[in-house]
Amino acid sequence: MLTNNKAVYLFLITGVVSLGGFLFGFDMAVVSGVLPLLKTQFSLSPAMEGWFVSAALVGCIIGVAISGELSDRLGRKNPLMLAALLFLLSALGCSLLPSLSGIIVARMMGGVGIGLASNVVPLYISEIAPSRIRGRLVTYYQFALTLGILAAYLTNSALLNYGIAHGNEATDWLHRLLVSEVWRGMFAVGVVPAVLFFIGLWMVPESPRWLIQQQRIQEATIILQRIHSVIDAQASLQQGQQLQLQDKRITYRTLLEPHWRKALIIGMLLPLFSQFSGINAIIYYGPSILNKAGVSLSNSLLSQIIFGGANMLFTLLAIWKVDSLGRRPLYLAGTAGATISLILTGICFFTGVTTGWLLLVCVLAFLASFAFSIGPLKFVVASEIFPGIIRGRAMAISIMVMWVADTIVGQLTPMLLKSVGAAFTFWLFAGFCLIAFFTVYKLLPETKGRSLEQIEKDWKDQPQEDLFVTHVGH
Repeated sequence: MLTNNKAVYLFLITGVVSLGGFLFGFDMAVVSGVLPLLKTQFSLSPAMEGWFVSAALVGCIIGVAISGELSDRLGRKNPLMLAALLFLLSALGCSLLPSLSGIIVARMMGGVGIGLASNVVPLYISEIAPSRIRGRLVTYYQFALTLGILAAYLTNSALLNYGIAHGNEATDWLHRLLVSEVWRGMFAVGVVPAVLFFIGLWMVPESPRWLIQQQRIQEATIILQRIHSVIDAQASLQQGQQLQLQDKRITYRTLLEPHWRKALIIGMLLPLFSQFSGINAIIYYGPSILNKAGVSLSNSLLSQIIFGGANMLFTLLAIWKVDSLGRRPLYLAGTAGATISLILTGICFFTGVTTGWLLLVCVLAFLASFAFSIGPLKFVVASEIFPGIIRGRAMAISIMVMWVADTIVGQLTPMLLKSVGAAFTFWLFAGFCLIAFFTVYKLLPETKGRSLEQIEKDWKDQPQEDLFVTHVGH
């Protein structure tokens, strides 16, 4: 058991690092309020509008592409410091730069920060966390992400309302920030968490497991003893040193070897399924679903706040149960729930039952299934299943799949809704969730309660034909 001081220190570190997830969510969601205003002010063509939105995604891909190499070579902390700096420069640039081209460059910088954070934050948390609460601590990253999304929706709405109510009271520079170009104020809000993230990281230690890989044993020992019990710290140190001796020549090609091939498959399929689950279609249809369900909305931002709040609250269920029930039961329950709720959502659209509360219940059931399972657990599992010496680069592959799948779904969803209709679109996503259910049942090992070193050893020691029958950790 951890003493109070160790527990406080561990949760403080997790809270600081999770600000990367908060900024990830905020930076991606703030555009929903910015884009209509920016489009009007700069008279954006459809092509320029698409480029403004895509610039951040291009940055994300760049950030993920370099995150693995940076985190494995320079440590986990340095890429996080870089991400914090990029978030800060992006927020300042978007709120202060006069030209559209400058704002797009700033958005791309923020995207690089998102790409770095989306890989390195869950990676870092998994490596500092005691095995018995690792799932919960990594899930805090997803919770912070959903909190960032909700914060963006809330601040966007608040700034719009403030500008309407107090426009005449503002001074010259405040008038520009809060009224005439209120979208700049929406971006400027991101400066606060970015500064807190950057300052907080100075007190965050380097990952002890990365230090072990670099043969910096004394530094790793001090950090492990500060965040773990003496017994757990000694065990992690010994196991890490043993694995380090075995894995000196591990490379990307190692992931294709029989012992690691299925880990790579799992690490790629889970983020793929998370994006093909239909979450983007739900968000896309969110405002109209609520309106048709009879919920009175003053504007579309309020509907986003409702869905963002539901997503955040349901994530708490994963935090509560991920380390007691385990990864497999939550994943199976989540994919089954998502499949059923999406089928029912499609039936609502197919039969025209879109004006009552039934459709809303189906949508919220899907959001619950996604938020406690499919959404956060892809980060938890990916941060656990890869060999330590290449964990950063292996996770980068996993996260890159997520971003590529996100891009594909973002392009296909509007076309599907137009060509085959909402009902068949939701049934298609239900089909992917059903495939995910059987994939998880067949392939996903249980990792709760086991150290990262034990998980790595299990992959190596178990015969491959038995590995996914007995399940790691059972």
